[in-house]
Amino acid sequence: MKKTIITLITLIVCINLHAQEGKQGNESHEYVDLGLPSGTLWATCNVGASKPEEYGNYFAWGESEPKDSYKWSTYKWCNGSDSTMTKYCTDSIYGTVDNKKELLPEDDAATANWGNNWRMPSLEQFEELYNPDYTTADIMTLNGVKGRKLTSKKNGKSIFLPSAGYRNNTSIVHAGIKVDYWTRSLITTSCNNAYYRSYIVSAYYPRLVGLPVRPVRKEKVPTKTSKKKSAVMDASSLLLEKENNTTPREIK
Repeated sequence: MKKTIITLITLIVCINLHAQEGKQGNESHEYVDLGLPSGTLWATCNVGASKPEEYGNYFAWGESEPKDSYKWSTYKWCNGSDSTMTKYCTDSIYGTVDNKKELLPEDDAATANWGNNWRMPSLEQFEELYNPDYTTADIMTLNGVKGRKLTSKKNGKSIFLPSAGYRNNTSIVHAGIKVDYWTRSLITTSCNNAYYRSYIVSAYYPRLVGLPVRPVRKEKVPTKTSKKKSAVMDASSLLLEKENNTTPREIK
């Protein structure tokens, strides 16, 4: 009986560890729980990539598809110049005012490509990711690709952000050097620009620039794994209760 109980408890611990990160439901995109105070879960790779070290696609801010040329004349939310914004505008100097300050889901490259559970990070989420109280940020080369490894101080888990550089006009600039990623947050004082986060500081680029996107999510939904864990817990509870005549606590 005791051998059976030990086996069941070992299985419970393994299932619980597996449930902390990976895929949710039937989704194909993986995440890592870095134990951040906000509960934000960070994807393991960029939109358009299948591995952490791949650059993925480059997106102008507020666009959901990559393209060949990144300039004002090809930008979706203006009429050809930096003073003719047609969406996400807080000052008439820059275009038609709608006072939208954060990307809507339909204009969010993460949501549009990965589904409603994913978003581009906010400025605050990126600040939290790089906060030295919560993570360490180290230069790293993964499979020949330079980037930054962000490691949780709470649980030791990590993500890798490749140095993808950015797209301007038809060129890829500073690939292998810059670790710059879009946020979903607009610069309200000069709304033809939007916030990005580098490995050093938060700053802004003109919205026409093509940058990589690393999605985030917050909600943890029940998975088949968690249901299995519950079933095993029920079985082990019965065994323990029968042997010790006590009500056990779940092992975490």
